[in-house]
Amino acid sequence: MSPPDAPSRAEAAARDMGPGRCVRLLVLGGLLLQVTSAARSFSIDYTNNCFCKDGVPFRYISGSIHYFRIPPGYWKDRLLKMYMSGLNAVQVYVPWNYHEPLPGVYNFAGDRDLEGFLDLVAQLGLLVILRPGPYICAEWEMGGLPFWLLAKPDIVLRTTDPDFLQAVDTWLGVLLPKIKPRLYHNGGNIISVQVENEYGSYYACDYDYLRHLLPVFRAHLGKEVLLFTTDGLKYPELRCGTIQGLYATVDFGPGVNMTQAFELQRLYEPKGPLVNSEYYTGWLDYWGEPHSTSSAEEVAQGLQKMLEMGANVNMYMFQGGTNFGYWSGADYKKIYNPITTSYDYDAPLSEAGDPTAKVYAIRTVIGKFQPLPAGPMPPSTPKFAYGYVSLPQRVSLLDILGLLSPAQPIRTPFPLTFEAMSQAHGFILYRTLLPHDILEPALLSVPNNGVHDLAYILLNGQYKGTLERDKVSGVKMTGQAGDILDLLVENMGRINFGANVSDFKGLIHNVTLDSTTLRDWLIYPLDIDSTVAHAWPPVAPTSRGTTGPAFYTGTFKTPGINWDSYVKLPGWTKGQLWINGFNLGRFWTVRGSQQTLFVPGLLLSSSAPNIITVLELQAAPEEPIVLFLDRPLFNRTRSSDTKDVG
Repeated sequence: MSPPDAPSRAEAAARDMGPGRCVRLLVLGGLLLQVTSAARSFSIDYTNNCFCKDGVPFRYISGSIHYFRIPPGYWKDRLLKMYMSGLNAVQVYVPWNYHEPLPGVYNFAGDRDLEGFLDLVAQLGLLVILRPGPYICAEWEMGGLPFWLLAKPDIVLRTTDPDFLQAVDTWLGVLLPKIKPRLYHNGGNIISVQVENEYGSYYACDYDYLRHLLPVFRAHLGKEVLLFTTDGLKYPELRCGTIQGLYATVDFGPGVNMTQAFELQRLYEPKGPLVNSEYYTGWLDYWGEPHSTSSAEEVAQGLQKMLEMGANVNMYMFQGGTNFGYWSGADYKKIYNPITTSYDYDAPLSEAGDPTAKVYAIRTVIGKFQPLPAGPMPPSTPKFAYGYVSLPQRVSLLDILGLLSPAQPIRTPFPLTFEAMSQAHGFILYRTLLPHDILEPALLSVPNNGVHDLAYILLNGQYKGTLERDKVSGVKMTGQAGDILDLLVENMGRINFGANVSDFKGLIHNVTLDSTTLRDWLIYPLDIDSTVAHAWPPVAPTSRGTTGPAFYTGTFKTPGINWDSYVKLPGWTKGQLWINGFNLGRFWTVRGSQQTLFVPGLLLSSSAPNIITVLELQAAPEEPIVLFLDRPLFNRTRSSDTKDVG
């Protein structure tokens, strides 16, 4: 359907908002003339405490959407549902590490087509609030900062460290020129741009860093663009996250006193529009914790309260999406807390983009303040339960080590980190030989919590246990001199929020066996994704057993359709899953609570066999099968796994 003109809808709403109009009227020769500029404009009216768009009072009601968490084929579906919910704007992060995977290597194609996404937003009549970082948080790997910054081990992120600023300036010199033509006053739909993100929550409190960014943004985007900051509701956060020249906004959820919340914004912005840049419609999930949920009624009531106050609101998230591959981040709250593959967020639009009760509750509230688009909400995408699929082919990871790591291993006296090996994500295998006989059980450990983040231990190919950051510090073992000791180390995501000091991955300290420091290592960086996508299934003998890191492969045909689905892994433990070479993300069945991975139908073939590959890292079921369902299971543990869907 063709949406009605967004500016006219917004202007109609503005007339009913309450703040005085930002239009100067002159009477010349008995005629009433409305003075407007021929140029488009978006600015702040500090007299009437509102935004002005083309000289007319304007209030945005926005929702966050992440193009990098949604397959491009679904972008239009999600955006149209946001438009039909009554929103007049969307808020969009840009993750630096998604577009510059290696220094000077840029990718803005395919699922990284930022400009194509922004153009699609414009076609649907929605405005954009852009948040390009360079740090974004977003529960995204390293908060959007590229891992290769840590190749300089002493770098101090998000400060005036010269190495960091040089990389930031280079990146912004690539990104911001792509943004400038799409600014509202240049004929585009981007009405405002955030500088950094929640900087007040970072330990450094380096005002000179923000003072450095401000002229960089101005130099690339011009003096007309509205630049802003976002911070939480604590005095230190607002104090360290704001500087003159950047309009200060706040973020908070429905459970706070909203009058007091905006009073905090008023301490830093005595005049101008009230803005909640992140009104939380739900919350994220961590492995091992219950699925977060929030009440549609509470979210709607909070939204209505803010709109009655004349505030501008962005709902975070409006659709969360999925952390495909290895892109989920982690928080550090006394211990390391990795974030689940699903970024459903209990948002108004589900992980699969389906309208929930929150959508309709929010739409009802918005309709009280501005006209709603005519027509029904687009329906949910169709789902299908493809049923059970057997994965009969098992190949041990060690049996195809040469395929996964085709270059010669790196020889080094002591372990090196992922960053030192120029590896962003996934897995690295560390190998050494036992230096002497171990007749009595000895403790294999990496002191000072030196495993980042999990290490799967194998001795002569036999799985012996797992070391886990902040949770499992040692494994007892025996062996003989010359036995092959392997540690397969998994990166579960770099810390993305708060005091996210450099989060190096791999073995960041030496490995000890009781009092003996193990030396003389071979290091195998593993490129599993390329192998699964281009050389699968491997030409290798099928192995037996159910424990230790191994790949399980099977195929299935659809009944002539390629609808969305959800894959459940009954009896599996922990690992990674690919369909037709696409990495759906991590599963952790025993930890929960997420028990299904979202399968976009766009990945499936309706005419050829679909290949399913599971990397199980610890223990597979005796009968390796997966189960495709037509609905997700979020709040479950493996104790509820059975041969049926319940």
